[in-house]
Amino acid sequence: MSRLLNKVAIITGAASNPSLGRSIALRFAAEGAKLVITDIDEEGLAQRQQELLDLGAEVLAMPQNVVDENRWQQVVDATVERFGRIDILVNNAGMVSMKPICEYSAADYDLQMDVNIRSVFIGCQKVIPVMAKSGGGSIVNLSSVGGLKGIPNVSIYGIAKAGVRNFSKSVAMEYARQGIRCNSVHPGVIDTNIQNVSRRENPEGFKAIGESIPVGRLGRPEEVADCVLFLASDESSYVTATELVVDGGLMAQ
Repeated sequence: MSRLLNKVAIITGAASNPSLGRSIALRFAAEGAKLVITDIDEEGLAQRQQELLDLGAEVLAMPQNVVDENRWQQVVDATVERFGRIDILVNNAGMVSMKPICEYSAADYDLQMDVNIRSVFIGCQKVIPVMAKSGGGSIVNLSSVGGLKGIPNVSIYGIAKAGVRNFSKSVAMEYARQGIRCNSVHPGVIDTNIQNVSRRENPEGFKAIGESIPVGRLGRPEEVADCVLFLASDESSYVTATELVVDGGLMAQ
């Protein structure tokens, strides 16, 4: 279990449980990575740090608002100071607000665009020069099936996640000759903490969602983490500028 042995990885949005960020961090730790985990939730972040330390991982936890450019620079600087390099960046932090188009405010738009796409832009911009100095690296940006198709009541989220997909391709094209790969991952309906409200308030509807997916269930965070691991590792050394859909067949319908 050493596909990321001594690789240094920054993972944003790692605090929640269950979540994609937590599962990615645990998977990376199991494969030998040195981790920098960030989140705006300081209490949850401390819990994730302890969980990873208990597993024997080397981990630095830093509270971070991913829309803050100065904080991004601090995270990058602290990573280099602690570990000397950055090999992997996973832009996982995100948010969604569900409303019909005409019920969104301009503030709703700004917040979702900031958290879901501006953060990815800033993170890549700050990390790429460090990666380039050490010969390259892998950037994995979390998008969504909502960035590939129209979904009612998540229009702004869809705009941002489509932007993540296209931006990832641009990064890949610009920095391929410097050894930097960049790919996007597009999860479908995954059983994370985001689903807890639906599970609690509308159990029948929640069950119906799972049954509507071709494989007959929601995805597990660990299944997305395995795909992120592949893209982060040298096993995908010839994979860049692509999107990996992890949706149980949802997009094929």
